[in-house]
Amino acid sequence: MEIKGLSVAQKYAAARPATEPNPATGAMAALKGVATDFAAALAEGEQTSKAAMIGGADPHSLVTALAQTELVVETAVTVRNKVVEAYQEILRMPV
Repeated sequence: MEIKGLSVAQKYAAARPATEPNPATGAMAALKGVATDFAAALAEGEQTSKAAMIGGADPHSLVTALAQTELVVETAVTVRNKVVEAYQEILRMPV
């Protein structure tokens, strides 16, 4: 009986690394990429705005950068609202 239990424990220990999450892949890596792109878009819009204030950028590039920044922020707010809505829906589920 003890040998059988030892065999099960060994099989569990061998299978356990396959079930552990890998932070380099999957949803966390995708979320990190989205956050990095979001920050880069905001930084680019800020740099273009600063350049336009000191006369280093034309008005067309300023308007384009501000429109892109507005789109990025609206997308982030929409995603946040959907996540909050899904969380509230889960809380409403009967147990």
